[in-house]
Amino acid sequence: MNGLELPAEFLERIRDLESGRAVPPVPKHAATVLLLRDRDGLEVFLLRRVSSMAFAPGAYVFPGGGVDARDAEYAQPGTDFTAWGEVFGADEGTARALVCAAVRETFEEAHVLLAGQSPEKIVEDTTPFEADRLALLDRTHSLAGFLDAHGLVLRADLLRPWGHWITPVIESRRYDTRFFVAALPEGQRALDVSTEADRVAWVRPADALEQVGRGEMFMLPPTIAMLTSLTTYGSVAEVLAADHRFAVHQPDAKIIDGVPYLVLPDEASHQYGA
Repeated sequence: MNGLELPAEFLERIRDLESGRAVPPVPKHAATVLLLRDRDGLEVFLLRRVSSMAFAPGAYVFPGGGVDARDAEYAQPGTDFTAWGEVFGADEGTARALVCAAVRETFEEAHVLLAGQSPEKIVEDTTPFEADRLALLDRTHSLAGFLDAHGLVLRADLLRPWGHWITPVIESRRYDTRFFVAALPEGQRALDVSTEADRVAWVRPADALEQVGRGEMFMLPPTIAMLTSLTTYGSVAEVLAADHRFAVHQPDAKIIDGVPYLVLPDEASHQYGA
């Protein structure tokens, strides 16, 4: 079994769920983006969450977060959200919200904007939009309102679906997260602007996994799995052209010989010594 031993306090939680005494919370839709660049080989952008965060404090993560209700408001033509929904196993509205959340969160947390003046163009300098980014953060602006105000078009074609993870039922905070990959647009820079992070880094996936193994980085299983999936590629172009298997993972919690375990898929387990 590939598993991660859990603290003893999860024993009662697992028993309550198995007996029906407890009901798991409904997971919140979320979107996360693996920003990629070619530098010292293929590199991916990571942020370390501040220690005060309620969810995954101190963990290295990719830019992303929960879907906002207004993310589904984007209505400019040119993106087939029904096709995205077929990939995601979601309806058109949910797919629209997920793609828009991926673009919004990447802009909010890394100052990288996957949008342009037309379906063929991409913004090269996001500096003039700093006030808009802050307005998105405090929710005084919606993504659709921001893009419309500046005559920008969302570039969903720059994203590729890459993974789907659902938080285990034992957790009190649960997310139904779709992972995307995207190249860092030419002319843009990923910046350390997230209020939820205290450190950012561009790192080769294999190097990041080695640091996790040495205890120098802490990551949740989905992050480890996504990094593992990138280790077979040598460039951004190879990733974007890959015929990647989009699979859904939801780790399961079990009690084995009186010990609580989180059962993990192979690609997320090896860094935990499973």
